[in-house]
Amino acid sequence: MTDLKSRWLALYVLCLGDLMIVLDSSIVNVALPSIQSDLGFSQSALAWVVNAYLLTFGGFLLLSGRLGDLLGSRRVFLGGVVAFVAASVACGLAPTAGLLVLGRAVQGLGGAAVSAVALSLIVGLFTDPAERAKAMGFFGFVMSGGGAVGVLLGGVLTGLLSWHWIFLVNVPIGVAVFVAARRVLPTDEVPAQRGRVDVLGAVLVTAALMLSVYGIVEGAPWLIAGSLALLAAFVLWESRVAEPLVPLRLFRLRNVVVSQVVGVLWAAAMFAWFFLAALYLQQVLGYDALEVGLAFVPTSVVMAYCSLRVSDRLVLRLGIRPPLVVGLGLASLSLALFSRAPVGGHFLTDVLPSMLLLGVGAGIAFNPVLLAAMGDVEPHESGLASGVVNTSFMMGGALGLAVLVSVSTSRTSSLAASGASSLEALNGGFQLAFAAGACFAAVAAVIGGALLRPRPMAPVDPADPAAEVAAPSAGG
Repeated sequence: MTDLKSRWLALYVLCLGDLMIVLDSSIVNVALPSIQSDLGFSQSALAWVVNAYLLTFGGFLLLSGRLGDLLGSRRVFLGGVVAFVAASVACGLAPTAGLLVLGRAVQGLGGAAVSAVALSLIVGLFTDPAERAKAMGFFGFVMSGGGAVGVLLGGVLTGLLSWHWIFLVNVPIGVAVFVAARRVLPTDEVPAQRGRVDVLGAVLVTAALMLSVYGIVEGAPWLIAGSLALLAAFVLWESRVAEPLVPLRLFRLRNVVVSQVVGVLWAAAMFAWFFLAALYLQQVLGYDALEVGLAFVPTSVVMAYCSLRVSDRLVLRLGIRPPLVVGLGLASLSLALFSRAPVGGHFLTDVLPSMLLLGVGAGIAFNPVLLAAMGDVEPHESGLASGVVNTSFMMGGALGLAVLVSVSTSRTSSLAASGASSLEALNGGFQLAFAAGACFAAVAAVIGGALLRPRPMAPVDPADPAAEVAAPSAGG
């Protein structure tokens, strides 16, 4: 019992650290108007308060996962927390726009280190399938619910205090996570012969991911073409180097590949929902920052309940695929409902149903995606697989957000040119983006349901030394 309690205590610490990281992908959304006013951002430059974080976060996840395997996940986790807290102080006290963007970029680096190894540590702590399903349900809430909690917290802190506190609040949380992690996380078991870090591979894949998002945000096809060329160079280099950053054989594992595709589409829909829903409430319905934050409370509550009390039970009883398909289907329906929200919308009829559906869908679906992705890899490569999983989600979110915001902007411009009022044109852009997000989630549900082949559930026999590897995940 004591060992079980210690593992769950370690899980809570890991999830608190990861929640701090995930929050910062959405906590700034509600505060952007205040930040723009105080620091003098232009409308186009303001997007970099979000993009600087997402780009460095997504770009360095793979390298961080590899460093976790080579240097030890606990060591990388602690280093990431220190870097993130220091960058949060810099952001909270930033006197200029440039320094804030730089601080956000460093936050992304620290966040990548924390998130890339957190999942690896959880997989190592929980080897029994039933325990792992519960633990992953808890972690799934942190990953999927962090967006809703971030909007809520951002609205409350900005409305009651100031935008500076959306960054400074990380300091006491980060210090607590660092102190607790040193006490409860297991000591690293690093191989006696450490491999080399594939620096060139890390540079190529990071540059490719950053350039692709930058090209979409700026509407520059030549940048997107350049990112594809860098990605091709990365694949070629990984096929030839002795110790690659990402062994290409990893992509011969069916569930790993399918999970990445589902993760990209799912994150694209989720990020767009949080970002665009906050803008709809502010710019169309006229909510202030505090009201926007409070509007996301139903999503957070329902998502927490479904992640912690429903998802693991569904996985253990039905397997991975049914809850995955149902959850993503409900998320698609949520976005479809929001695509019909009118200019004079009411919270109870036009906003709340979508928020409740997304809470249920996200709460149910996230755990199966993680279990499917991690179930095919060997324990010694769990850090790498964790980095790949997180990369697909973060870069899917960044790419999807860039695409859907571009779709929204284009539709708004088209409606304005045809004579629609500014508010009608703005809302029309939001509606089209929500509809596109609904399609992303629906396609993710179809792909996951049709192509995932998770391993069957099998109990772990403590007397069997191979059991830990033989039955690493729930199946369907």
